[in-house]
Amino acid sequence: MFNPATRSVNTGKSDEPRVNQKITATQVRLIDENGQNVGVVVIREAMRRAENAGLDLVEIAANGNIPVCKIIDAGKYKYELQKRKSEAKKKQKVQETKEIKFTPNIGENDYAFKMRNAKKFLAEGNKVKFTIRFRGREMSYQDLGVEVLNRAAQDVADIAKTEGQPKLEGRNMSLMVSPTK
Repeated sequence: MFNPATRSVNTGKSDEPRVNQKITATQVRLIDENGQNVGVVVIREAMRRAENAGLDLVEIAANGNIPVCKIIDAGKYKYELQKRKSEAKKKQKVQETKEIKFTPNIGENDYAFKMRNAKKFLAEGNKVKFTIRFRGREMSYQDLGVEVLNRAAQDVADIAKTEGQPKLEGRNMSLMVSPTK
């Protein structure tokens, strides 16, 4: 009987390079242990050279008609790949979205305080979503909400650009701004 819990799922390409017998190509472009380009050789010849050198045959670039293989230590190569990935991940900047909430009849001091926070978020490189929540009869005064959002967009126009127009979603109206470089 078939048990889906015991079935292993292979989702296609793996992140790890193919090594030795796992290389499926009949011919490969070989780079020897000294970094010299040997040229296109049959896979058996490449495997023999790797075995004579006491190293592994690793598929470096699988794209194209003839894959590129190199004679190196597979463990060392995997370690270098992992190290490069972690370095790239460290340098990557994740852009967050911060939300600033207003009401249609916001006071001047509250508005100034929230705009200071918005400018600080934009200076840090984050996107800012200005949101106005309409309660009760405030829904009939949506033009006040549009005015507040447009004013907020104008106040941060020197350090940010708006992404579209104010959008009404249920009882909330929102406007996104992202920092300029």
